Amino acid sequence: MPTNAGYRTFIAGEALPAHRHVKINTNVASSPPTIVFADAGEQGVGFTETAAASGATVAVRLTTAPGTVEVEAADTWALGAVLYSANDGKVSDSSSGTAIGQAMEACTKADDIIEMVPYVVASTAAGNVSVLDSANHTVTETVEAALAELYVHGKTAQAVIPIPLSSLTLEDGTAITKFSSADTATCGFSQEGNKELVLRFNNHATPADVAAFGIPLPADLNPAADIVVHWRAKMSGATDSPVLEHECYLGAGDTDCAGADDEIDGDTTLTEYTATIAHADVGGSPEELTLIFGPKASEMGTDDLLIYSVWLEYTRQPLAA
Repeated sequence: MPTNAGYRTFIAGEALPAHRHVKINTNVASSPPTIVFADAGEQGVGFTETAAASGATVAVRLTTAPGTVEVEAADTWALGAVLYSANDGKVSDSSSGTAIGQAMEACTKADDIIEMVPYVVASTAAGNVSVLDSANHTVTETVEAALAELYVHGKTAQAVIPIPLSSLTLEDGTAITKFSSADTATCGFSQEGNKELVLRFNNHATPADVAAFGIPLPADLNPAADIVVHWRAKMSGATDSPVLEHECYLGAGDTDCAGADDEIDGDTTLTEYTATIAHADVGGSPEELTLIFGPKASEMGTDDLLIYSVWLEYTRQPLAA
């Protein structure tokens, strides 16, 4: 069995300059083994000590040898940069595969020969292992950054539950029907001038009926965070500016836990309005949320209130199972 003191002789499978990262060519059976360039993202057995023509023998400083090694740079980097294998046996600080070492000096020009401390074993630190991502799902380059991206997405506060207008009923469960412009206290569905469907409340001083919906809370809801109710709404004119009142009930037998009501600003511009359900009132899944809303009595006498959309935003938490 051959032995060595950190160096070994190989056969060059192609023309190899000195100080290049090389790997065994497993497609060629020879003794000693044949080596070729270790390209971007690949692990190698060591670095050439001298240049060699194809077919000639060449001495290789093995990755397991003690001490530092001279390598040829594919680009520039700062002192202490984590280095990776690059094409043609060069090294780079651009993440590709698993890191192979750390720079002992800064590199200011590609093709310079730079001192590097090789990693004796493949680095398992998530910040040093690159992501192949052949389908281009992420712009990040390392496992650490990709995991962080996934967790940020998984826990984002922008998780949305849309509430279709067609799912709304009156508070007592009665179906909402087509809007009537007569002097009625009941809201209804209306198709506006540009064919958009809205929930319309007549300009009645004392609205008798308000809208309601009920949904189960999602399994990934974080009960330690607030739930925010959103409405997109406007008035038919610029005279009235009613408060958009709401009630909120969580689970069976709950008391109203609604937050502060928002005021429609009396404008004909479509605007987003919100109300917050405090996290202290949110028990989490499984639980049901019932929400009731409509304009405050005695605050409309001239203009109608038009609701274009309703949705909830909540904060996710990673699921354990």
